[in-house]
Amino acid sequence: MPTSDSALPVTAAAARDDRVTLRFMSEPGDTAAGGRSVAAGSVMEWIDKAGYACAVGWAGTYCVTAYVGNVHHRRPILPGSIIEVVARLVHTGRTSMHVVVTVSSSDVNVHDYTPATTCILVFVAKGADGRPAAVPEWVPTSPSDRTLAAAALERIPARSQIKRLMLDEEYTEAGRAPRTTLRFLVPPGAVNWGGNAHGGTVMRWIDEASYACAASWAQDGDGASEAVAVYSGGIHFFAPVRIGDLVVVDARLMYTGEHSMHISIRVSSADPRRPDELSLTTQCMSVFVVPGRSDGALPIPQWKPSTDEDIRIAQHAQEIIRLREDIVPIPASLTLEP
Repeated sequence: MPTSDSALPVTAAAARDDRVTLRFMSEPGDTAAGGRSVAAGSVMEWIDKAGYACAVGWAGTYCVTAYVGNVHHRRPILPGSIIEVVARLVHTGRTSMHVVVTVSSSDVNVHDYTPATTCILVFVAKGADGRPAAVPEWVPTSPSDRTLAAAALERIPARSQIKRLMLDEEYTEAGRAPRTTLRFLVPPGAVNWGGNAHGGTVMRWIDEASYACAASWAQDGDGASEAVAVYSGGIHFFAPVRIGDLVVVDARLMYTGEHSMHISIRVSSADPRRPDELSLTTQCMSVFVVPGRSDGALPIPQWKPSTDEDIRIAQHAQEIIRLREDIVPIPASLTLEP
């Protein structure tokens, strides 16, 4: 992501664009394991890229991803599709910008775009000193602007409550839940000009670790293993991940429904010279299913928590699920209105 040497002064907002549209063709490297669809991690990278472009264009300075919520993967995107990613500003605070992003896809021959994923992101503007910088106020002008602005504000209390719940939960080695842990050093290609990992890159790591955990659990029983992400939420970015850092991505099964696997993912980083001094940088919860031959999902082998910690975390997951159900999804059709 580009950066600037200094924050621009807050000027009249009228000359600034509050929407960005990206169009491109998906690449072979975007394909998920199994080859039938685009990986959720690729979609989340696109979401972050478009949202970031929108936020930087409005703020006129470097920005960081603070939150990504309610990423609903409503349908698979076929490999080789033409992709359209629309990002639009829906609310500004003093230093923050709320951006709604919708990802649509089309067959290359028809150019008839159908929405596949919609979510909301929060970015924070940064000044030359690295501290939060003021952004121009955004004022809704159209009916869809006003509806989306109200929706963004309505989500703040529930988002804050879910964040507190997730931070209050403790994960230790006492748990016996199925888990996958990835450990690696952050390569130069994963970072922006500020030396920090792109938010979208971190979300790709999250998807890779959670997929490995879900696919491993799903093949217990009848051998099914093609797990696909249908939801990611509560993605909070607490601290940057820098080039050369040791990164640990820990994905842990929290709860299984009849057709779903709910997985907690925590990203931590440390100086590789002090690998035991890990600090939490990002966390979220993702939901995976195993698709059937029709539009439905196959039954999931049920996980029964046995330790006190696992039982507590399973109850914690169910509480988050209940809170999430109170958040009404933003219709993709609304985000694409003028």
